[in-house]
Amino acid sequence: MAKVGDLEYAGYSMVSSGWAAVWANENTRESIFDAMKRRETYATTGSRMIVRFFGGWEFDSKDANNRLPARIGYSKGVPMGGNLSKAPKGKKSPTFLVAALKDPIGGNLDRIQVIKGWMDAKDKLHEKVYDVAWSDDRKPDAKTGKLPSVGNTVDVANATWTNTIGATELITVWEDPDFDAKQSAFYYARVIEIPTPRWTAFDAKYFKVNMPKEVPMTTTERAYTSPIWYTPK
Repeated sequence: MAKVGDLEYAGYSMVSSGWAAVWANENTRESIFDAMKRRETYATTGSRMIVRFFGGWEFDSKDANNRLPARIGYSKGVPMGGNLSKAPKGKKSPTFLVAALKDPIGGNLDRIQVIKGWMDAKDKLHEKVYDVAWSDDRKPDAKTGKLPSVGNTVDVANATWTNTIGATELITVWEDPDFDAKQSAFYYARVIEIPTPRWTAFDAKYFKVNMPKEVPMTTTERAYTSPIWYTPK
């Protein structure tokens, strides 16, 4: 049991740190720091997923078919960490190109979400989560709009899983359906894997012990990007 201030945390609740990724122009100290300064970065909880996220006013569904999403992204918009200002004449809402590729030895991808945040007139922060791309033949519930679970292939006893569900890559173009041109907002992408064994499952197998029922044995690794901001002018 670990204690932080007046709070205590069970050992099984702890998890290790993840990874930070930087989209630099070249593998040099100067280029990496330049990329960090412009916030063209994302992080993961441990998986080595590749994630791209661009915002602009000109993306369309055909751009999701391109095998070089970064080339399209830079030519038609701004990358993660960038800022969008007033829309060009005739454009009503921003569009976003988001792409993810699975960790080669990790779990398949469940879905990509875009999280939008904004401040209301009383300076209260609001956030809304949109499922924008997902694996397998799933359809959102007609009444709730909620996307069904991807499922679970984890064999807890043997601390393994099968990639028989999910996708190796996901890519889409999404347009904000609730855009208010007069309201500042931010958007970031979140990529979620299918369930895989948690470190507690690996320990249980290795040490041949039975974990208490309250100990979680599976996890869903994820990645999350720097935001793209929208600033009215």
